[in-house]
Amino acid sequence: MTRRKLIFASNNEHKLAELRQIAGEKYEILSLNDIGCHDDIPETAPTLEGNALMKAQWVREHYGVDCFSDDTGLEIDALGGEPGVHSARYSGEPVNSERNIDKVLRLMKDVPQERRTAHFRTVIVLLIGDEMHTFEGRVDGHILTERHGEGGFGYDSIFQPIEADVTFAQMTAAQKNAISHRGRAVARLMQFLNCEQ
Repeated sequence: MTRRKLIFASNNEHKLAELRQIAGEKYEILSLNDIGCHDDIPETAPTLEGNALMKAQWVREHYGVDCFSDDTGLEIDALGGEPGVHSARYSGEPVNSERNIDKVLRLMKDVPQERRTAHFRTVIVLLIGDEMHTFEGRVDGHILTERHGEGGFGYDSIFQPIEADVTFAQMTAAQKNAISHRGRAVARLMQFLNCEQ
C-alpha cells in the first residue's frame, strides 16, 4: 500500500515524532526539511489560528504544495491566558523550554492549588486544493508547583491533565497521544482526510 504524503509545515522534531506516531502507517508525514524548506517562517499573528494559517500559507505560496500547520499554546487561567500564543518564546529568545517553565513556576509561586487550572490547545490548519480546513484539540488540567517526569517537551513536566494522575512528561508517547491536545486535533484531521478519500 502506497502511503499518502502530507507536508507538515514544521521542522520541530518533537512535534514531528508525535504526529508520525498518531498518523500511523497510512500517511507519510514530511517535514519542511524534506521539501527543502529552511526558511524562518514568521509567526507574528495574535492567535494560534492566525499563526497556523500564516505558516501553511507561506509553504503553499513558496513551494506550491498542499500542507498543514499547527500552533499550540498553554493557556493558564491565573495568568490571564498566558503564555498562550507566546508559549514557545515566553521567556524570550532563543526558545528555551526550561526557562519558560521557570518563568511559569515563578509567576505562579503563590497561586493556590484550586486556581492553578490551565489547558493546552492545538489548532491545525489544512490547505488542500483550494480549500482551507481548521481542526482544534484541547485538554484541560492544572499546573503543578514543580517538575515531574523526564519525557515529553515544552511544558509537559508541569502540566497534569484531568484524565490522569501524572504529568504528560511521566507518560509514554502512546499514553500522551491518546488524550493530548495535539492528539485530538490530529485525530480530527485524519478523520477528515479519511472521509475525503
